[in-house]
Amino acid sequence: MTATIDQGTSRSEGDTHTLHFELRLPHPVDRVWAAVATPGGLRGWLAAADVLEPRLGGAVTLRRLDTDAEGRHPVVEGRITAWDVERVAEYTVDTLPGRMRFHLEPAGSTGTTVRFTNEFNGDDELRPVSLAGWHNHFEYLVDALDGRPKDWSGWTPERREELREAYVARERDVSRP
Repeated sequence: MTATIDQGTSRSEGDTHTLHFELRLPHPVDRVWAAVATPGGLRGWLAAADVLEPRLGGAVTLRRLDTDAEGRHPVVEGRITAWDVERVAEYTVDTLPGRMRFHLEPAGSTGTTVRFTNEFNGDDELRPVSLAGWHNHFEYLVDALDGRPKDWSGWTPERREELREAYVARERDVSRP
């Protein structure tokens, strides 16, 4: 089995946007769970989990290790809003990225399917930016699971911008009559 990241999809209702991704990973559920539900795992591909209380209602504080447009490492705080060990981890934070849900399912004898949902409020322009950001992070997740965690000191925004442009172009093509 080779790792695959499906193109993200989105739907909007007013200023509420919901993104979906499906990943098929050639790693067992326990290994993928460690990557999406532990501080050490999250650091290798997404963010530093400065606080992570692994239980329903537990606190979570995530600090970006890449930088935003102003060169900062934003911090978001929230709660764990769903927690079913080795099956569902859901973090809901007070600002973007909003609600992030990782639903893990075994795929064959050694693989895992991850169904990811991100729900957030904001301007419509944030949809392709968020799709690109998650897609890029999922590329980092694949690398981290393959033993190559992200070296954030060398991070640049070029790949994320390339993905954003692709998502914008795809939306433009879909909306044409």
